[in-house]
Amino acid sequence: MGQIQSDEDEEVELADIQPLYTKFMTVCPSGALHLHEFRKIFGVQSTSEDEALYMETLFKSFDTNRDNVIDFMEFVAAVHLVLRGKLEDRLKWSFKVYDRDDSGKLDRQEVKRVIKVICQLKKNHIHMTPSNICDRIFELLDENNDGQISLSEFMEGAQKDAWIMDLLKLDTNARVWFRENWGKKT
Repeated sequence: MGQIQSDEDEEVELADIQPLYTKFMTVCPSGALHLHEFRKIFGVQSTSEDEALYMETLFKSFDTNRDNVIDFMEFVAAVHLVLRGKLEDRLKWSFKVYDRDDSGKLDRQEVKRVIKVICQLKKNHIHMTPSNICDRIFELLDENNDGQISLSEFMEGAQKDAWIMDLLKLDTNARVWFRENWGKKT
């Protein structure tokens, strides 16, 4: 949709991997990032059940081989997706995070659960209730009014509305956090 090419579309440079590996091994000497370390790294205390479930869902979305740890290669793929991934790939990943039951469709409960956590993480930056946000998302995205949002409705709707895009792409300021905490230029 007339998007400008940016550094988000660049590949992770080989020169970036060495310092990333060194830092990863400092934080995770075993070479494996566990869920509790993942929560700690991102500064999420998981004070609520919803927040804990959200962090677990994010963690599992990066644990591609399903061994309950994120190894260095999975970590590099996650870093690339979050920091430089194409918008389409980040939206597909976001959809996967929202789609808790892997049905390929989002229902109101799935969307509301993630929105509730996003509201907690973004603190005072959202001035609507999770229920109102969920209602607005369904009003704007559920084109066939079947009470579910398909991947295509999710992708198309996010690209049509900046407010929706901001909520759906799950950007909780990961880029800034990564630069500050991992000392990597991106």
